[in-house]
Amino acid sequence: MLKSLSIRNVVLIDKLDLDLQSGFTVFSGETGAGKSILLGSVGLLLGQRAEVSMIRSGCEKLVVSGEFSVADKNGDLAKLLQEHDIEFEHDVVISRSLTQDGRSKIFINDCPVTQKFLKEVGAFLVEIHGQFDNQGLLDSATHMRLLDSYGGYVDAINDMREAFRAYKKAHTARESAENDIKTARDEEENLRHWVNEFAQIKPQKDEAERLEEKRQEMMNAEKITENLNVAVGALDGSHSNVRDVLRQAQAALARANALTHDKFSSIYEILDTALINVEEAGTEIEAALNEISVNQNEINSVEERLFCLKDLARKHHTTIDELSAVWADMENKLAKLERGEDNLFELKRLEKQAYDTYVHKAKIVHEERVAAATKLDLAIMKELPALKMEKARFMTRITEKTLDCWNEDGIDDIQFLAATNPGTEAGALNKIASGGELARFMLALKVNLAQTASADTLIFDEVDAGVGGATAQAVGERLAKLGENLQVFVVTHSPQVAACGRQHFKVEKICCDDVTTTQLRPLNSSEKREEVARMLSGERITDEARAAAQMLIGG
Repeated sequence: MLKSLSIRNVVLIDKLDLDLQSGFTVFSGETGAGKSILLGSVGLLLGQRAEVSMIRSGCEKLVVSGEFSVADKNGDLAKLLQEHDIEFEHDVVISRSLTQDGRSKIFINDCPVTQKFLKEVGAFLVEIHGQFDNQGLLDSATHMRLLDSYGGYVDAINDMREAFRAYKKAHTARESAENDIKTARDEEENLRHWVNEFAQIKPQKDEAERLEEKRQEMMNAEKITENLNVAVGALDGSHSNVRDVLRQAQAALARANALTHDKFSSIYEILDTALINVEEAGTEIEAALNEISVNQNEINSVEERLFCLKDLARKHHTTIDELSAVWADMENKLAKLERGEDNLFELKRLEKQAYDTYVHKAKIVHEERVAAATKLDLAIMKELPALKMEKARFMTRITEKTLDCWNEDGIDDIQFLAATNPGTEAGALNKIASGGELARFMLALKVNLAQTASADTLIFDEVDAGVGGATAQAVGERLAKLGENLQVFVVTHSPQVAACGRQHFKVEKICCDDVTTTQLRPLNSSEKREEVARMLSGERITDEARAAAQMLIGG
């Protein structure tokens, strides 16, 4: 509940400090006295937008602060504050300021926070219902939210929404796979043609480098042959035959060894190895000469191969070195295409499974809604006689949406219906109920939704507009009943409603030295009687009005 409120320099309010109680509190005053300023100040503490125009004329900044006590010390609000490292034991103190240059500061328990976060916190503290909020009852989009709030089946709704998101993900995956297969099918003929072309050419990794080396070798074949022949001549030529020279050296060493008991055998072996190497070198040179001779005949084939590879690379906007990778990628695409149907079959199975899960979860929520609607209808029907609507009927109609409208909110279309006269068919509230009846239907809803409200404080801004007399008296009594469990603030022009308040503040506009200010003051019992009398009779309060006021207040 809101324990205290402090306001500085907000429009007509220069300084205001309020200590507030639990139960039903009334704010009354003449039109234009500044009741809306009070509500606007509370709105600032709940995260509503702050504008420089709200700063009192002649002042540099406005400041609003409030202290809230929270009943549930371990609830969702406590968890939210803990997540943001804000210390919380018993109370939540919110302070907000705004300067003329537009700079704003917001603190929760002395910790700076953003307006967005303040709005999250504010939703746990106070609900504000304006005099036109009953128009929300005319929008069937709000009926589902109200019913779900009353039913309290949060886990079932969360499960349903999670299932819907899983279904949408599976649906998207299946659609994407189908599109990929379609695209691949459109390219299939070209892919197969290209893969066949690659298969005939069979480009290999680093082939271009090897072919260029071979080509260079062939281009220099004549010079290479010439030099190899020189090498052959050096080994076997008539003028200097290396083999004969080595053999002569070996023969001389053999004779020396015979005379010295093989003293020079190691040298003989070295010459023997040299002779073997020379013979092997000669053989390798002969083979090289033969190879060079053959490769010269293949130069046209090498150049044709290089031309073929360059042409293929140009076709596919790549390099010769990348051709093998392009080939592999194309074969992979074809393989994916061939596997695509199997993959698509699995994705369809997963989508169907996710869809069935969503439908199952949605039907659970549907059953919860039907049960909650039955309970809510009975509860509201019990409230209507006290609100002087004994002959009215209220019912919640739940129908199934068309398949294309199923979403994370489920498969249900929910609408509140009413009949205000016996024997008439129930219809949409905007076609059946008058303005005053709408206000009373809304109040009946609020009385029943109060136990599931996320906030401990409710503020009603002239929701009793359009009703009077005994009906207004009944509204006041229901608000007082609501105040038995929650802190309820009501801004009202109705004397019958005001008479039911446990605490009463009068909002007054004071003019002094051409300066206008709004002030609030708590009323004692006699002052409350005078205020209710004023609300009954107008500016001139009569004894009859005072007597009528006393009767309304009672005691």
